[in-house]
Amino acid sequence: MVTYVNYICKQKVDYFCNMNAIELNTIENWYGTNLEDKLKGRRIVLEDIEPILKQLKTPFELSKIGTSERGKNIYQVKIGTGPKKILLWSQMHGNESTGTKALFDLFKYLEQHLNNKDSFVDDLLSTCTLVFIPMLNPDGSEAFTRVNANDVDLNRDAVALEAKESLLLRNVLDTFAPEFCFNLHDQRTIFNVEGFKNPATVSFLAPSIDVERTLTEGRKETMSVIVAMNQILQKLIPNHVGRYTDEFYPTATGDNFQKLGYNTILIEAGHYLNDYDREIVRKYNFYSILSGLNYLTYTQKHTNYEPYFDIPNNGKQNFDVILRNFKVDTNQHEDVAFQYDYEVVNHKLITKLVEYKRGDLSKYNGYNEF
Repeated sequence: MVTYVNYICKQKVDYFCNMNAIELNTIENWYGTNLEDKLKGRRIVLEDIEPILKQLKTPFELSKIGTSERGKNIYQVKIGTGPKKILLWSQMHGNESTGTKALFDLFKYLEQHLNNKDSFVDDLLSTCTLVFIPMLNPDGSEAFTRVNANDVDLNRDAVALEAKESLLLRNVLDTFAPEFCFNLHDQRTIFNVEGFKNPATVSFLAPSIDVERTLTEGRKETMSVIVAMNQILQKLIPNHVGRYTDEFYPTATGDNFQKLGYNTILIEAGHYLNDYDREIVRKYNFYSILSGLNYLTYTQKHTNYEPYFDIPNNGKQNFDVILRNFKVDTNQHEDVAFQYDYEVVNHKLITKLVEYKRGDLSKYNGYNEF
């Protein structure tokens, strides 16, 4: 059996070497029967998570921090008493729910491992204080849209702060003053790992603070956490992890939080073969978050950042379906690529194939090809 400790020590990285051994096989066995099975599928709405939140018991602290533009409740969950503060949020884009499912899996893991001998959870909660916002955009979640009820993209509203939801997140940030943030998103199936046909099942980003992409101490610290998470994922899903573009977006949440001095780790949940409901991907999101928290629990100096640049970039070479050599007329054939699109009809999520690109697609890959 390979443990986190043995694996990392063999890699000559010392950040896990003082922790209690956590066996990957043990965690996988736990996950298989203990994930939050009340949450399934791509569309997760407030009505799905609210009953689960209200059943959380001490030491979890549940509070309502405000409401959405349409008056839906937005909640915060707090646990831990340690001096290192960590803020995690999901579904600022309503149609990106994989991180939400992973957070509720994490809640169950924490709950079941409290006061457990040789569990790192007690160390985590005495070292860190964790604040979660499981669903920042409940209106967008209901409609399965990226934007909120007023068509504001919360991830591009960090400067203008037009939306109620953006103001709530900023208020939590200013009041809590975290040392690290986890910003949880989903990315499209089009992304592959550069150099491979594999989908980018998980992608990471240490956001830039300026157009020059200056390598500040804060970005180095952020990269160090990502290195820790990537080392675990490479053991589980080798060559399925990508690096999201670090192009600077002046109005983006991660870029601005990083600029303000709050180290922000962006996790993008992507695709895994035949996993369009992202039930397999949620597991690797859970692993990412758990290993990131594990690293932050046992590491004081975050200096192991250089392997971050060894993570391959995201490519854009994959499609859901490609029809090869499609006959356009008597003398012309071409490839046609399709992507799945989603729409809520009568409160149900409907999937449809939409043409995306046609021509010579020999440099592209289809998850299904005909």
